[in-house]
Amino acid sequence: MRDPRELINMPISAPPANVLALSGIRIARISTVPFFVVTQLKHQIAMLAQSGALVTVATSAGAGMEVLRSMGSVRCEIIDIRRAISPGHDAVALLRLFLFFRKNRTQIAHSTTPKAGLLTAIAAFLARVPVRLHTFTGQPWVGMRGVKGRVARWSDVLVGRLNTRCYADSASQREFLIDQKIMGADRLAVIGAGSLAGVDMRRFDRTRFSPADRASLKRSLGIPEVACVLLFVGRITQEKGVRELLQAFGALKPGFPEVHLVLVGPADEESGVGGSLSHEDLSQLEDVHCVGYTDCPESYMAIADVLCLPSYREGFGTVVIEAAAMGVPTVGSAIYGLTDAVVNGETGLLVPPKNFGELATALHRMLESKSLRTGMGEAARRRAQALFDAEKVNLQVAQEYGALLRGKNMVDTCLS
Repeated sequence: MRDPRELINMPISAPPANVLALSGIRIARISTVPFFVVTQLKHQIAMLAQSGALVTVATSAGAGMEVLRSMGSVRCEIIDIRRAISPGHDAVALLRLFLFFRKNRTQIAHSTTPKAGLLTAIAAFLARVPVRLHTFTGQPWVGMRGVKGRVARWSDVLVGRLNTRCYADSASQREFLIDQKIMGADRLAVIGAGSLAGVDMRRFDRTRFSPADRASLKRSLGIPEVACVLLFVGRITQEKGVRELLQAFGALKPGFPEVHLVLVGPADEESGVGGSLSHEDLSQLEDVHCVGYTDCPESYMAIADVLCLPSYREGFGTVVIEAAAMGVPTVGSAIYGLTDAVVNGETGLLVPPKNFGELATALHRMLESKSLRTGMGEAARRRAQALFDAEKVNLQVAQEYGALLRGKNMVDTCLS
């Protein structure tokens, strides 16, 4: 098995000639935290830089910044963008973004994550950045009530009004935002088949892990080699449906005593929409293994029989197509975002959110039929390769940039 750090830092292929029209274009990618950029956008940003674009990543300091700084062709600008509402810090961040855009004469400002999206939209509009973009990856206000929820919802409306164009990372999320009157259909698009940056098919490849590798990881967790493994990857928080997953697992256990549940991800105490679940509490449950954060989630996907994602909300569900690339089917919630990532009955099963009984029934169906799991896993892998290969998705993003620049007469070369 290759070192996961080697895979994360693997050089990308040379950009196609038709992307070179971005040469010299000053692009800023803005996010709340560097960890998000590294895990979701690193290869997309590297491809843009290799095409000759002058790319700067603006984000807070934190985990992942060293990786961004190691990308010699990409500049980093540290701007403290707090995840929580903080009027004083937010005002300073807004001013710093405005000055950054003006000083660098930014031509494309593209934000992701909610707080960065709002501050970028305002600052880029005031700085007269020609092309102002935001990608929605889920709406926190769906799980909020009261004044905080109304403010978060209004923030998305403002993002839509101030930007040149916005994107949803799934078709169903786009429909939801339009139905909720966040913005009109003419201002909101989906690039390709969806997702933020696709999936690295070289990294999420089951053949990287030998039978010995998989057996060794199971032994390290105390899981028998013949046991079935249910896998959750994500923030350990209520809005991800972890409580319902634990209830469903408890209901399944008497009928499937050999099944184990592996939870991969950090406890999220700052979500503000339903609370977190501690690793200490989870570790007391029989045959539940809580491993925390890892920079190699694909190793756990290699031992998984089924991915479980019973979220209350998702923009797309990147972890679903990562698992799909590994040949692992998903049981998830029938919510916008996941209905794009999972083809119900073909690459996985979808159930109503917040319903542990339906979740248990779907998992029971998966666990009792190896042929069903295998068939859906193979279909999921083929679909991930056809629609969500990162190289294809990143090229589509570059082509979108070129089209927007042509519309403003800022490039001479057409992207085909």
